[in-house]
Amino acid sequence: MTPLPEIWSYLSEEPLLWLTATLVAYLIGDAAFRASHGSPLVNPVLVAMLLLGAVLWLTGTPYATYFEGAQFVHFLLGPATVALAGPLYANLHHVRRAMIPMLGALIVGSVTAIASALWIARALGVTGAQLASLAPKSATAPVAIGISEQLGGLPTLTAGLVILTGITGAVIVTPLMNALRIRDWRARGFAVGVTAHGIGTARAFQVNQTAGAFAGIGMGLNALLTALIAPYVLSLFM
Repeated sequence: MTPLPEIWSYLSEEPLLWLTATLVAYLIGDAAFRASHGSPLVNPVLVAMLLLGAVLWLTGTPYATYFEGAQFVHFLLGPATVALAGPLYANLHHVRRAMIPMLGALIVGSVTAIASALWIARALGVTGAQLASLAPKSATAPVAIGISEQLGGLPTLTAGLVILTGITGAVIVTPLMNALRIRDWRARGFAVGVTAHGIGTARAFQVNQTAGAFAGIGMGLNALLTALIAPYVLSLFM
């Protein structure tokens, strides 16, 4: 009989295993989210990330091995981002009426997201490539990784920071907006899209379609603006 460690060693090298594990982990997270009646604390992405992290740690599987098998999910980030054009087109009339306030919020939100992260990190003694990795953490993952490479940062660190930023935003956005008594779905969605990119946008769609559409707009515009201003803001802290 073949020993179990040898069987696992063989299976862990198969790409389909980690793709399947990713999908199963998310389905478990989504089921937990529904069972909690939509509690923002039980975010499906957060649950899936914790489950996959535990599996990788317990089995001693390198991240590179996991990513090789699950990279199809990473590839789908691009088409998923483009697909946000549908809700954007459906809410185009709302966008036109709020264009000027949105541009103002975009500039303030994008600059604050970059500068605040760099200022806090610099105050804690972070320098060099680690500091550069922080600059694009509020942009959507494919864009943030590219910006990090151009700035001399660490793309893998940036990817982790992007996920952490998105999950944090998705968890706190609804309680925070309710506490601040912000009722305008356009403002709620745009704010979370600028600060928490794709994961925050997914959360916005769970709450309200208009909020989700504006979150998608905020995510796209912030990615563009971050690519333009991140080098200049970073130069002030280096």
